[in-house]
Amino acid sequence: MAEPVNGFSKLTKNQKIEWLAKNHFINKEEGVKTLEQYWNKDAKLQALHDEFIENTISNFYLPLGIAPNFLINQKYHTIPMAIEESSVVAAAGKAAKYWQQRGGFKTKILGTEKIGQVHFMYHGDASKLKSFFTEVEPKLYKATETITENMRKRGGGISTIELKNKTSQLDNYYQLHCTFETLDAMGANFINSCLEAIAKTFSAEAHQNSLFSPEEKNIEIVMSILSNYVPNCVVKAEVSCKIEELNEDKNLNPQEFADKFVRAVAIANAEPHRAVTHNKGIMNGVDAVVLATGNDFRAIEAGAHAYASKSGSYKSLTHAEIKDGIFKFWIEIPLALGTVGGLTSLHPLVKLSLEILDKPSARELMQIIAVAGLAQNFAAVRSLITDGIQKGHMKMHLMNILNQLGATAEEKAYFVDFYKNKTITHSNVIKEFNDLKAKNV
Repeated sequence: MAEPVNGFSKLTKNQKIEWLAKNHFINKEEGVKTLEQYWNKDAKLQALHDEFIENTISNFYLPLGIAPNFLINQKYHTIPMAIEESSVVAAAGKAAKYWQQRGGFKTKILGTEKIGQVHFMYHGDASKLKSFFTEVEPKLYKATETITENMRKRGGGISTIELKNKTSQLDNYYQLHCTFETLDAMGANFINSCLEAIAKTFSAEAHQNSLFSPEEKNIEIVMSILSNYVPNCVVKAEVSCKIEELNEDKNLNPQEFADKFVRAVAIANAEPHRAVTHNKGIMNGVDAVVLATGNDFRAIEAGAHAYASKSGSYKSLTHAEIKDGIFKFWIEIPLALGTVGGLTSLHPLVKLSLEILDKPSARELMQIIAVAGLAQNFAAVRSLITDGIQKGHMKMHLMNILNQLGATAEEKAYFVDFYKNKTITHSNVIKEFNDLKAKNV
């Protein structure tokens, strides 16, 4: 059982591990050994990783895989993916190869606007506040000039500042709704710094404005923070082909495949329970590339799921249709990404991932990641409407089961061949493995 500890953050790394071993590890020596096994032998590189977060005790590895053959806007891309779930990378690569022969993926940026808000409470006449905002707005931009100078030189900065009356949702609640263009930076620190400067100036100006009564002058700034919901920072990716070209599945003719695929996506739009799992599959592809490129997958997840709910009901992020003999499948997804700043310039594997992607701009990375999500979703829906999801997934999961059982290289090779044309289940693999062991005793 854990015991309270004071000053834990001030302990050295080894002292923190000693405390963990004493209070949590069943086998203290084995626990410490496991943590140390994941340290990098290069002390300088390990120190870099130690300083990414607080109270670091070790590194937590995820496999970094590669999905080649992505033809995007007539240019080939090799996509790095960091993920622990079996079959994701294989499915992405399979979808890439499928669409490579049918014209590839086409993408388009629909917008790159990011959002930040100053949330405040105001007790008074709304018309006075509106007049005050009109008067003070130029000063709000001026207050951020030193922060935005470099961004403005590159064509970015603050796009708009708008006063919003939200009192119908919460008594006395207003906000300054700000939009930003942050170019190749994800921009979180930039946006938050701007918002804090705006809030400080807004509050100070209110205190000395003659329009307001003494009570009205006391505007309460509650918080200043960017939003991870970016409905105008959106990218579209699509694939399309003639129906007769959907001809790689033996048990369905092309028309049946197209009809069934469109119905499957329609179900995800009609049924939230299905939509959540449907979109989770999309995020398998999206998050894997977001992680590999040092971006914030939690922010991307939150924004994507909010976008899926923008109609008031949770729906699919992808869409499919048949029109004039053409099958079309596409995604529209908000992606606030960066290719400069943060881990992109610190983490060695992130740097390599961006090199693999030919050092994309943030706009280019948006398009690549949207394609990864679309490809993953195509592969998943295709499996569901043909052989079922488990056939391919369990083939990939077989190696995980064998590793858990401590199989040798020879035993792994035997079972890969054994299950080539058989259904794989966890219990069945264990039975066959034990039977093989018994025969060889």
